[in-house]
Amino acid sequence: MLKLKIVSPERVEFSGEVESVKVPGSMGQFEILTDHAPIISTLQKGIVEYDGQQLAILGGFVEVQKNEVSLCIEKTE
Repeated sequence: MLKLKIVSPERVEFSGEVESVKVPGSMGQFEILTDHAPIISTLQKGIVEYDGQQLAILGGFVEVQKNEVSLCIEKTE
């Protein structure tokens, strides 16, 4: 399991455990699974997907470290 935290300037959008996260990286969409290598990446406009949920974003960044995934995002209106 991954610990996922999604934060926007307005609030914490989500905090909890998930199986996987798909994010729109600046070099293309990628999926984060348990035991993913540490990474920091920028995000572009697109859809973040986690456990059947979808969140449209304008951009941001993602950090993965020791099964903890942190997203700092700007949401679409």
